[in-house]
Amino acid sequence: MIKNRLKLLIKKAIKKAQRAGKLPQFKIPEIELETPKIEKYGDYSSPIALKVKIEKKDPIEIAKIIASFIESPYLQEIKVEKPGFINFFLKEDFFYKELKNILRSKNKYGTNNLGRGKKVQIEFLSANPTGPLTLGNGRGAFFGDVLANILEKSGYKVQREYYINDMGTQVELLGKSIKAALQLYKKEENFYKGEYINNLAKRIKKTEAEKLSDLRLGQLVGELILKEFIKPTVKKAKVKFDKWFKESDLYKKKEVKKFLNFLKEKKLLVYKEGAIWLFDWVLIKKDLKPTYFLSDLVYHLNKEKRGFDWIIDIWGADHAGHKERLEFLLKKLKFKPKLDIIIYQLVRLVEGKKEVKISKRKGTYVTLDWLLKEVGQDVCRFFFLIYGPNTHLDFDLKLAKERSSKNPVYYVQYAYARIRSILRKSKIKNLDSKFLHLLKEKSELDLIKELIKFPDLVMEAASELAPYKLPFYSISLADKFHQFYESCKVLSENKKLTKARLALVKATEIVLRELLKLMGISSPSKM
Repeated sequence: MIKNRLKLLIKKAIKKAQRAGKLPQFKIPEIELETPKIEKYGDYSSPIALKVKIEKKDPIEIAKIIASFIESPYLQEIKVEKPGFINFFLKEDFFYKELKNILRSKNKYGTNNLGRGKKVQIEFLSANPTGPLTLGNGRGAFFGDVLANILEKSGYKVQREYYINDMGTQVELLGKSIKAALQLYKKEENFYKGEYINNLAKRIKKTEAEKLSDLRLGQLVGELILKEFIKPTVKKAKVKFDKWFKESDLYKKKEVKKFLNFLKEKKLLVYKEGAIWLFDWVLIKKDLKPTYFLSDLVYHLNKEKRGFDWIIDIWGADHAGHKERLEFLLKKLKFKPKLDIIIYQLVRLVEGKKEVKISKRKGTYVTLDWLLKEVGQDVCRFFFLIYGPNTHLDFDLKLAKERSSKNPVYYVQYAYARIRSILRKSKIKNLDSKFLHLLKEKSELDLIKELIKFPDLVMEAASELAPYKLPFYSISLADKFHQFYESCKVLSENKKLTKARLALVKATEIVLRELLKLMGISSPSKM
């Protein structure tokens, strides 16, 4: 990982400068490295000197001192630029060596040991079992699935979990909605509507529904929805779950009761206004029904018991207020695992200039299943992944259906298909790396530089919980490959150069295939 190597060189240089009395003692700040957009500023650049505050020394002087203590056999040159950047220029031999590493490591390229075998649980999607998965659910589904892939490649042991909320108000409302469809209740505005409600109601006898509580009926119908709507869509989306955890199991196994007894013993419960409170939040309502918040607290304590080192929750925007409460109370309860709660923003489906409105209750929503049929799993994933969770997402249906380079998924996959075509035409089975030194063209070196960013990208995406870095990199890599293909003839009469370029093509295939695999997107041999 090039960035890690350069960071280590900078850190060692600062310590050498301090020992030599050229720099005073100070705590070394986090060392950042970026890839300059302008070629003259090097292959990598660090603003470390701008972060160090030393009296009577400006950043340029600090940068020059640090640079003077950096030594490495793979650095061609180090330049210091205003206002204090240290720019690194790597030797061509280093690029050839890294290219050999790609060819040797194959599908292991980009693998790192950041996690050191720590147990991580990612709970994601977890839509209420009250209807089919919608467009918005897809964002959490693909984000969680790809994040799990990234963490696994980074040395974590990952469990993917779907939390089935089968105890709350929404499930009770589902029961009421079914009864309304059976004319046991008068239909109300907030009831769930749509063809699926009517179809489910037809499968239930009116006399049986009358005997059941709204909650129990909602649970039974919820099991049907889970089996016939949610799980088939999850499978179609190629999203994997290791465990489906029912909220109701927390009650059946008396974990909720034990938790309430624990709080009572610690004298943390407050009885007021006919309800039971923990600090500023209600756990048991006036009607003696538990809140969703109580279940969620117990659920997270259950995760702790299962021995996870790190808990990652991926929730929709409607849970944003819930996040701070849960974090506060788990801290009070001395929750041991590291906890990260990621909130993703809303999704709009746009067709032309018109937004397609989504509402599960009104029955005017777009299902994820429908979208998968319309544009395919690969396009769905890419379009959902390309934006960070903090930004609102407009899913452009027209662009998603485009079969040209305008569509970024098509553009990236076409690069892979082109690579496979070149390798088939070459008819060379055993590629060697003896002639890599012949790769001197700018487009060749640019492609190599892009390829060797992959290990750093995987580690950054894992440490920053940022799957959206992958689709952006895939577009950039496809760009570099298409530019190389247009400017350099791969198969020529020059046998040595042909072998060198074929090795570069093969290395690109390895990285692009691993990248697409991490995103859960197919690698087509032909298009």
